[in-house]
Amino acid sequence: MEPAGAGPLRELLGQLRGSLHAALARVREGEPGEGHGPFEPPRFWDALGQTFKAASQEATKLSLAFSRPPLPSAEDCQKLSGDVQNAILAVAAVYYSLPKGQGTTLRKMVRDAITEVVEGMIQLTETIVNTPLQSLCQEQLISTGGVWEACEQATSLPRDNQAAVVSALAACLAVVKDALEEMEHALMEGQDPYSDIMEDEDLGFRGNRDTYWSEADRKLLGPCMGLMKASKACLKKVLGVVKAHGKADSSEQIAQLDDLADIANEISPSVDELALSMYPPMNQLAVRLNAAKLASVLKKVLEIAKTSHVCPPSEEGWVQFLNGAVSHNMDKIKNFTQAYLFYHGQEESSN
Repeated sequence: MEPAGAGPLRELLGQLRGSLHAALARVREGEPGEGHGPFEPPRFWDALGQTFKAASQEATKLSLAFSRPPLPSAEDCQKLSGDVQNAILAVAAVYYSLPKGQGTTLRKMVRDAITEVVEGMIQLTETIVNTPLQSLCQEQLISTGGVWEACEQATSLPRDNQAAVVSALAACLAVVKDALEEMEHALMEGQDPYSDIMEDEDLGFRGNRDTYWSEADRKLLGPCMGLMKASKACLKKVLGVVKAHGKADSSEQIAQLDDLADIANEISPSVDELALSMYPPMNQLAVRLNAAKLASVLKKVLEIAKTSHVCPPSEEGWVQFLNGAVSHNMDKIKNFTQAYLFYHGQEESSN
């Protein structure tokens, strides 16, 4: 049975949840302003750290207030809700003081960190609303810990656009490495990548030959793997030069770093699409199209890197080498799929 006064408290918490959802929408959709004076990074990061800390403390207070009897009064609950709301609005206000000129990659990372804090606070509020109000359940502990963890991120956020782009490129590289390792593992399993799950016990053999790579498919896999390896090498090299030579001192340097991060972000989904089309039954046309898309993205990355401040003349050798590797593998893919395209084109014209 609900304790006396629980109804109005749930209503107040429901209102808080609504306010937090509105704040979340504003953070996601809003654009930071340019501010009135010059941007002072130490001041900004100190203010952001303080607001994250305050939000963490308000989450603790809210959680404790509903973890044991007696329940807070409606007045106390209103004050708690107001304090949580103000803490979240303060975090958002600091974000709005981060000028666009500091870089889109940095702004996105700060916005994502703030979004996690607000989402965590919403989750905590919903957990309290949906569970008995005088018991500290496991869900409430987890939700409170989630807010603490999200607030703790402020200390590890990159402090400028160069550091933000390094972080973004490292994340892309990790995803591409995983995709490459997965495909290498599938190839090592031999003719049938699904041998562990497709065994037909009654028949004693795999009933579905669509799970095999044909000889023609296997020839095509080589240059496809070459393109995937070039993707990994490209990200690794670009990450290295951004670490070594990247600067965020001028608007031009910041914009060049953002351009690199934006195009590099297209590599991992393009690698994934190519990898998925490489599994049997292989459609060679799909493989060729996905390979061409990935090759195009890699060429763009190399071109943007080459013409930016992160790539002094001493670094141009690997740009040229990787450009050649991408072209070489793409030419092979075109050659291996030409017969397939010709055969299927003939087939269609005769129908």
